[in-house]
Amino acid sequence: MSLLRLLVAAACALGLAAAAHAEPAVGYQHLSIPDPQGPPVEIGVWYPTDAAPKLGAVELFQTPLATDAAATPGVHPLVVISHGNGGSFGSHIDTALALARAGYVAAALTHTGDNYRDQSRAVNMANRPRQLKLLTDYMLTGWPQHAAIDPARIGAFGFSSGGFTVLVDAGGEPDLAKVRQHCADHPAYYDCALVARFPGALDRLVATQVWTHDARLKAVVVAAPALGFTFGRPGLAGVTLPLQLWRAEFDRVLPQPDYAEAVDQDLPVAPDYRLVANADHFDFLAPCSDALRKAAPAICVSRPGFDREAFHADFDKAVVAFFDANLKR
Repeated sequence: MSLLRLLVAAACALGLAAAAHAEPAVGYQHLSIPDPQGPPVEIGVWYPTDAAPKLGAVELFQTPLATDAAATPGVHPLVVISHGNGGSFGSHIDTALALARAGYVAAALTHTGDNYRDQSRAVNMANRPRQLKLLTDYMLTGWPQHAAIDPARIGAFGFSSGGFTVLVDAGGEPDLAKVRQHCADHPAYYDCALVARFPGALDRLVATQVWTHDARLKAVVVAAPALGFTFGRPGLAGVTLPLQLWRAEFDRVLPQPDYAEAVDQDLPVAPDYRLVANADHFDFLAPCSDALRKAAPAICVSRPGFDREAFHADFDKAVVAFFDANLKR
């Protein structure tokens, strides 16, 4: 065989190998959905597709996506995603992409009044689980491709305030009256400083706290949950579904033992508990793009020696594996 033919054959072999290892394509839609109690809610949806992707922007991230493409044939499990205080629907884009590549429909929302643009309802914790359930309702009935979702296989993922949100949707009943003593003891904590910005808001919430639950959830992943101490054993008695719980070893925003550790101790069924060595609170957010690092440097700084990108490669695999074990069939 001539040298030219050898080179061509080698190039073809490399091309086939690359194609074999190429990541599955991901479809994407950026939408708004109606909310009977407020303005429309911004959402992002990622899902498996056979369409060819193109490099596109999701907030301050660039990634290959097949925008508005058709989902792959068949029915897929759904995972809804709730971000933390001051976040947005794109806060966990890497996890959403990992889920979509694994065959899930992943839908994330931007919580009204508790996002990076608007903090006017940041203390209204009852609004969050209501909106997360609203997202699930929309995905099952209003999303144009809702027939691609299996309504019997629904999970949820939440971080920080989103972790609290998911615990409530999964059956948790917090008692926000506990925040009074907690903040008397720890006035400098992040959650207490947030409450202090809204005088009277906590008293109104305590007087009217009504919590939304969603029995359709079959498994949940909770990372660094806010207000974990507000549940206690009675408040978590109804959370009996499979649950994966993550804690950062050096969480400066929600320091132990009042948050993830409190949830771990009070759950009626032992969770799949994961302690992340040397991690801080914001390490559960997607690895920062250059643009995000410039816009919000505080959430992009990790402790010395901690590699957020390497951690997320393992984190996303573990999250997908957990949902595979509890939602795939």
